[in-house]
Amino acid sequence: MTIVFPKTAVEFLDRLLITAEAYRIPAKVIFNKTDLYSGEDSKRMEYLISVYERIGYDCLRLSLSEGNGVENLKDMMKNRISLISGNSGVGKTTLLNVLDPFLNLKTEKISDYHKQGKHITTFPEMHRLPFGGFGIDTPGIRGFGVVDMERNEIYHFFPEIFRISRKCRYYNCLHLDEPGCAVTKAVEEGEIDYLRYRSYFSILNDENTKYR
Repeated sequence: MTIVFPKTAVEFLDRLLITAEAYRIPAKVIFNKTDLYSGEDSKRMEYLISVYERIGYDCLRLSLSEGNGVENLKDMMKNRISLISGNSGVGKTTLLNVLDPFLNLKTEKISDYHKQGKHITTFPEMHRLPFGGFGIDTPGIRGFGVVDMERNEIYHFFPEIFRISRKCRYYNCLHLDEPGCAVTKAVEEGEIDYLRYRSYFSILNDENTKYR
């Protein structure tokens, strides 16, 4: 994800993460283009890193132009099959070119007008990495829908919400406005970050979410 150039919405990231949780896929959050961030951008990145690391997600600061964080990322990916996902323009294909310069995959600059990426990668493709393992390049996406879940299980895939939910008065609590809801209380007290709860609320009430 990127803070700017382009901006990755937290709701977008959370939809990817809960899908990974649902299918027991280990996920890590990579903050790319750190060399482009202003002071306020860096503060937002550090805030988001604190949110996701507190939940239990490993986060990495990455600058492909300066090489910062690349060796740490190689260690994470070594001898694994890693799928690189994110919205258009965050640097997925550029990352693979840095990990293996011989790939020479086609990339394009960010649109000056929209400040968004252009769809250059059009299908997923897996590449063998020189240090061991494989990296899967995927097309950039601007929206990510949630499918094949029960409405009353969405909160199971937000680890911090699931942990607190055990304290709710009712076992079938949806954590909206029910009496005795430990989750909404935790949001009010700052134990659960409001941005994460907002993502949960958005998914739960998204008319495009396809439930089982």
